[in-house]
Amino acid sequence: MKMTSLLSTASLAIAVAAFSASAQAQIAIGHLADYSGGTSDVGTPYGQAVADTFAWVNKNGGVGGKQLNVDTNDYGYQVPKAIALYKKWSAPDSKVAAIMGWGTADTEALTGFLAQDKIPDMSGSYAAALTDPEGTSGKAKPAPYNFFYGPSYSDSLRAMLMWAAEDWKTKGKPGKPKFVHMGANHPYPNAPKAAGEAMAQELGFEVLPPLVFALAPGDYSAQCLSLKSSGANYAYLGNTAASNISVMKACKTAGVEIQFLGNVWGMDENAAKTAGDAANGVIFPLRTAVSWGGDAPGMKTVMEISKMSDPTGKVYRPVHYVAAVCSALYMKEAIDWAAKNGGATGENVAKGFYQKKDWVPAGMEGVCNPSTWTDKDHRGTLKVDLYRTKISGPTDGDVNDLMAKGTIKLEKVKTVELPRKPELLGW
Repeated sequence: MKMTSLLSTASLAIAVAAFSASAQAQIAIGHLADYSGGTSDVGTPYGQAVADTFAWVNKNGGVGGKQLNVDTNDYGYQVPKAIALYKKWSAPDSKVAAIMGWGTADTEALTGFLAQDKIPDMSGSYAAALTDPEGTSGKAKPAPYNFFYGPSYSDSLRAMLMWAAEDWKTKGKPGKPKFVHMGANHPYPNAPKAAGEAMAQELGFEVLPPLVFALAPGDYSAQCLSLKSSGANYAYLGNTAASNISVMKACKTAGVEIQFLGNVWGMDENAAKTAGDAANGVIFPLRTAVSWGGDAPGMKTVMEISKMSDPTGKVYRPVHYVAAVCSALYMKEAIDWAAKNGGATGENVAKGFYQKKDWVPAGMEGVCNPSTWTDKDHRGTLKVDLYRTKISGPTDGDVNDLMAKGTIKLEKVKTVELPRKPELLGW
């Protein structure tokens, strides 16, 4: 054998060994992102934050000396694509330690597989059905490997209805207030529907038949005319911001006087800019203690993470970005615990979520709301911070400037601390 061949063989062996060592030195994570589908308006900043956060973690040494190998995929909010990706991530030879998930329909479709394969999924779905790890409530299937950061859709709606009942009394309005649930006929907007309507009845609302409108932007004049003729006073908008904007604008044009209640994906700074004065006064839950640029020690960490995709540091990040940083860092710390306690397997990562109480990721003080997960209850928090959008002028221009000038404000209205009722677990 010629010397050159020997060198080539040796080089190849070294390269294979180096590749194998590199693969072994990484912790694989699957990441579902919606950058092009029906929820991409809010999925894009959320997904970007997940990618930025793990890139920042890698830049700062990874987890336990290992880099995170994050497989980010735009699945376009398509359940079949999510299932196909899951098959890849759960294959024995390429099994991931965890998944950063997204939508309600795909998350609920994967719940049984996650439990079977012992792969934790920190989703962007906040459906209450994902909070019952053992299925003891009888209201949902067991979901032992599902997690999310923030109050569930149901608990957020319960908190907003409690505020609405007080608002009705404060304004001295006569009779029963009327409540209506609005959204697409889809697992995500439907997730809190029954729980919200039950809470509304308990609080003395008259519950009107739900109104359906699609997840995509469109002409929703008919829904607004229905709102007007029904005399509805409070309406829950179950969709993401883009389609909600269409409803708010149409209702403004139609002269509908109603208090809109958003969900965590239903309102943000960009939506307020696009909707303008039609979005003035919307009540919605904020998952973090502060929004972008807020006065909290942990905001410095968020700003550094943001620079992973914006070295200028000038891009304004909406509420979804900040919430996603919290979600990803909770996952990072669960992986870190697993790495120190038997290895970063999915089963150990799930146990990592149970190791602390009233937990805030390191460096995120004052940003992420303290959360607690147990093997019996995956309601990380029952605290719901309610905010109101305030639009005080034309919203043309850069959102950074509009927020800096106060043309768009997110004003805190109330914090509702819901009791941890066992009968509401999973619902």
